[in-house]
Amino acid sequence: MRRSRDLVWIPVFAVLVAFAVPWPLWGVDRVAVGLPVWIWWHVGWLGLCTLVFRSFVRSGAWERGMGVDTPDSGERGGGADAATDGVERR
Repeated sequence: MRRSRDLVWIPVFAVLVAFAVPWPLWGVDRVAVGLPVWIWWHVGWLGLCTLVFRSFVRSGAWERGMGVDTPDSGERGGGADAATDGVERR
């Protein structure tokens, strides 16, 4: 069962995918700090994607979307234990 607040992630990820390619920088030969500007676009965009994905996972939408039922799904402190389904690592 999807929650309505989880549906907000669909357009968010669609925007991230749409702007992953630096459309406005095609044909631009500018260089900044020794690298083409389009590479800096990608560096910045990957940083933004990292922050968005972190928010996505911390919101619990990942577990709900994957159908994983974790006992501490309301708490965000035990993420590593929830990911291993209670299996102890050595």
